[in-house]
Amino acid sequence: MKNRSETLRDSIEEMIAVGKLRPGEHLDETALAAEFGVSRTPIREALIQLASMGLVVTRPRRGSVVAEIPPQRLVEMFEVMAELEAMCGRLAARRMTSNEHGGLLAAHQACNQARTDNDADEYYYRNEAFHEEIYAGSHNAFLAEQAKNLHRRLRPYRRLQLRVRDRLANSFAEHEQIVNAIVEGDGEKAGELLRGHVMIQGQRFADLIASLNQLNAQAA
Repeated sequence: MKNRSETLRDSIEEMIAVGKLRPGEHLDETALAAEFGVSRTPIREALIQLASMGLVVTRPRRGSVVAEIPPQRLVEMFEVMAELEAMCGRLAARRMTSNEHGGLLAAHQACNQARTDNDADEYYYRNEAFHEEIYAGSHNAFLAEQAKNLHRRLRPYRRLQLRVRDRLANSFAEHEQIVNAIVEGDGEKAGELLRGHVMIQGQRFADLIASLNQLNAQAA
């Protein structure tokens, strides 16, 4: 069972993921304590936990801010994420059971409903569940843990991607191919598709940076 600081950590992480707290924004412990109706102590503990995850940067005598990722670093992190997802996909194609295939298909259909509704926020959550089915299906706990950790670090940026024009439809179409490859047991194809699905380069990177700049301009 989670203690108070862990619950607060998850709540603040969610605020960062959905853009309520933006990269570079100062995190006022007093304001957060008032918002959640707690003392500053569990807020401070939650921020320490978020700092250990790389989502928050704590500076001596200057307080905490939401972590910012420079563009080049962002590219590097997505490159690693793409390789981790490709590994998960290859293993999932070999190791998933028929019951796990059912869970993956259910997660895929949940994405379809969000896509049909053109609900980017709901698709974001359903998309997370879809990828976590693949991590679990790899049957490699260490790999799944590393993929989840980096996925969490990139959550705000993965969410921004979904707001780019036509990304929901394209993402779902890519999911369809990934599901088919995994169910058919084609590990190499599943890995290659997941790598391309996650990789940020060229126009997709430009779109992501433009979305981030627009978000920062709105906050100014």
